[in-house]
Amino acid sequence: MSAMQIKEFKGKIKLVTGLHIGAGNEAVHIGGIDNEVVKDSDGNPYIPGSSLKGKIRSLLELSEGKTDGSPSSRDKYSGPIPIVFGDLSEKRDITRILFRDAFLSEESKKRLQEKSILPTEEKNENSINRLKGIAKDGSLRRTERAIPGLTFDFSIALRLLDGDDEQQFCDLIAKGFKLLEADALGGSGSRGYGKVAFLEVAYDDKPFYGFTV
Repeated sequence: MSAMQIKEFKGKIKLVTGLHIGAGNEAVHIGGIDNEVVKDSDGNPYIPGSSLKGKIRSLLELSEGKTDGSPSSRDKYSGPIPIVFGDLSEKRDITRILFRDAFLSEESKKRLQEKSILPTEEKNENSINRLKGIAKDGSLRRTERAIPGLTFDFSIALRLLDGDDEQQFCDLIAKGFKLLEADALGGSGSRGYGKVAFLEVAYDDKPFYGFTV
């Protein structure tokens, strides 16, 4: 049996624009918000590890030409993505990367308290009739999003087995971070939501690939 090491990526995710990761409301109350963000037990927005992992994996797959929408697997794909992010083929090797939920940083909590502001805001949005250039009747939706400027502490564990190419795995994850910074996290990315930046990133307690600002 292969010996295993566990190393950790940690740092901050900063919201450059507002972020909406939905809470999956089943009902909308009169006067309420149509699309609430997911929140922790203290009522603060957070970034689910599943959202972070899923978006980074999909961007990496798209960057390598996989566009059919199904996750890559080792029986059909020779690259490291299914090894690192999980393999759905019959080989079913140990998933190497574990994404934990990213919670609001203490710095952001302190700033919100000092300025007496809320961590989320409400955005009113309409669907536009492109022929007439006006809002469609009944299309107004009230969407909640985490406000720009907030930072979230993230932690990602990387499992390393004997024979693994640690450098290859780190290069893949760095590429994923860069792709996400260039794209968007969460919903409504085409409307300007979800631009993020990775800050103060360390791997195994050492600065990681230029994500240190």
